[in-house]
Amino acid sequence: MTEYTIFNWQGEEVGNTSFDLQVAKPENAAHIVHRAIVRHLAQARQGTASTKTRAEVRGGGRKPWRQKGTGRARAGSNRSPLWRGGGVTFGPKPRDYSQKMNRKERRLALRTALGTRSENFVIVEDFLLQITQPKTKELASALTRWGVEGKDKVLIILPEIPQNVYLSARNICNVKLIRADSINIYDIMQASKIIATSDALNTIQEVYGG
Repeated sequence: MTEYTIFNWQGEEVGNTSFDLQVAKPENAAHIVHRAIVRHLAQARQGTASTKTRAEVRGGGRKPWRQKGTGRARAGSNRSPLWRGGGVTFGPKPRDYSQKMNRKERRLALRTALGTRSENFVIVEDFLLQITQPKTKELASALTRWGVEGKDKVLIILPEIPQNVYLSARNICNVKLIRADSINIYDIMQASKIIATSDALNTIQEVYGG
């Protein structure tokens, strides 16, 4: 169980909360988190890269010159991979890069990742009502009050993402918004600071609590 201090919109301490997730054993933690990240990146690949073989390149049906007597090497087509404008040998073809991983393993990896990033968590009160209209400057000031520095990669976890909050955050470099029921291990491990509201923390506990 991890204890967190709750901050308000002004950056003042207003309470405490706890976060308890079942994580992997220390000897297995790095392995399962690594597997989950590799799977996440593999799932994001489109797999649409494609090259043409010598059979698919247009032209090349005529033999460039006769077989013997020219003094040059034998050639049956000007679309050979050895020729400029020819096909590609062993080039990429459309394929599926997705990898399988059991749901229980994925959930365990995510909980383990959350557990390892506990020192980077900042828990704040629900501030959605504080942003009544899109104001990037106000949200940027709040992030500074919560301990975010200029080059930090920030992940903000909210139970819902209102339009005003989305519009206020989209122009801030290195800030990403995500719903509490849609978090992923890659964003968790990439972030320098993870800011979550109390309600978002409860949602994570309910959805991924194990």
